[in-house]
Amino acid sequence: MTFVAALKPVPLWQHFDDILTVPRASKDEEQIRTHVLGVANKLGLKHQTDVAGNVIVQKPGTGEHDNAPPTILQSHLDMVQEKNTDVGFDFSTDAIVPKREGEYITATGTTLGSDNGIGVAAMLAVMSEFNLTHGPLEFLFTIDEETGLTGAAQVDATLLHGRQLINLDSEEENILYVGCAGGGDSHLTLNMTSTPTSSEEHTLALSFTGLKGGHSGCDIHLQRGNALCLLGRILLSAHNISFRIASLHGGSAHNAIPREAFATVVVEASDRDTLANALNEELSVVQSQYQSVDPHMALAINDAEPLASAWDHESTLTALRLLTTLPHGVDAMSYEIPDLVETSNNVATAKSDNNTLVITTSSRSSVDASLEAMRRRINAGGTLAGAHVEEFSAYPGWKPNLESHLLEVVQATHLNELGTEPEVKAIHAGLECGIIGKKVPGMDMISFGPIIEFPHSPDERVHIGSVERFYRLLTATLKALA
Repeated sequence: MTFVAALKPVPLWQHFDDILTVPRASKDEEQIRTHVLGVANKLGLKHQTDVAGNVIVQKPGTGEHDNAPPTILQSHLDMVQEKNTDVGFDFSTDAIVPKREGEYITATGTTLGSDNGIGVAAMLAVMSEFNLTHGPLEFLFTIDEETGLTGAAQVDATLLHGRQLINLDSEEENILYVGCAGGGDSHLTLNMTSTPTSSEEHTLALSFTGLKGGHSGCDIHLQRGNALCLLGRILLSAHNISFRIASLHGGSAHNAIPREAFATVVVEASDRDTLANALNEELSVVQSQYQSVDPHMALAINDAEPLASAWDHESTLTALRLLTTLPHGVDAMSYEIPDLVETSNNVATAKSDNNTLVITTSSRSSVDASLEAMRRRINAGGTLAGAHVEEFSAYPGWKPNLESHLLEVVQATHLNELGTEPEVKAIHAGLECGIIGKKVPGMDMISFGPIIEFPHSPDERVHIGSVERFYRLLTATLKALA
């Protein structure tokens, strides 16, 4: 137990404190699923697990309210596991170490997992509190949201009886979300030609670190640097020097803006300093360009042990040209909703071995045609570079319904309980509502949450006071719906 368990509202924070100790990687949710089922069993609540691994818990309505229409509360169990390279931490075994910074809680060198751990904790708190007033409740805990929303896509809709759903995976206070973008990933695989190194070649290990990164849906408009794209740019600036790449990797998840990127290169020993100077010269330009948003970026150039082989010069240039050609960032803003990103792309990860380089991109748009156009653009760039392009199935967006009964109730409750009228918005990030709404036609949905900043990065933090207000809104809404 940590200091987190003593914060208010105590039921929510106690559950979140417990969650900090449970590994919950995407596609490996067994331990957190077991934890949720343990809570349900302890409370004597009925529960089911569908074939995909999603958990549905039922709680009867209180008193005479058991005949009210059922309400579904929904959050995802998994989290993005990001850590700084200098932090010794194993997400599969170690408990996340929280710390308080003023009015915020953050973690020590890792992601906190408040996305979507706060939503999960809120649901467990509502399950656990028997002094609340509410109608019949269904608690839908989905898996694998962060790597493709596959849990929502595979949920057994026959197990859900409610037709009004509150998603607890938003990250801004005083905002009710009623729509989101759809998205889809692409993999670009380049076949590389490797040749032996010579005794005259010197090996350098490059580490490009210190960038903020962030959530590729929530933070893409902040125009932070992409470590992969920028390292590619820095290396390509020295194209007139005959160096060769032996390895290239960076990024950790399709929905996280890469914060770090790494490369190992070989170069004629006589050109070692010339290459280093050229890279540092371009680095200075990049640092100046991104000073206001990424002031701590740094490039370390260190001598390394000799290698047996590396890509030839032409393969090296092809890889760098592709990396710098692929679009990253905001492509278009919405014509209909002010300040909403319509279409974007994230160059998310790169992994290499002796023979291949695989680049993953994640595209988003609230307009189906624009999403398709972006993915065609990526496909075209990859094809021109000679890459094999694999496009994964897109997930649907969530079209706003401003005539929603649920929206009307939450708006009124927000005003009565918190004293302010909330904004009604759509979000560029992907929410599971779009997929669930497609699987269950007629589902009335809304999403809200507390203040969570810099998710999907070790800078992730949650505002303590906003969590208390979020929980008040949630419980008051359930009472109003009863």
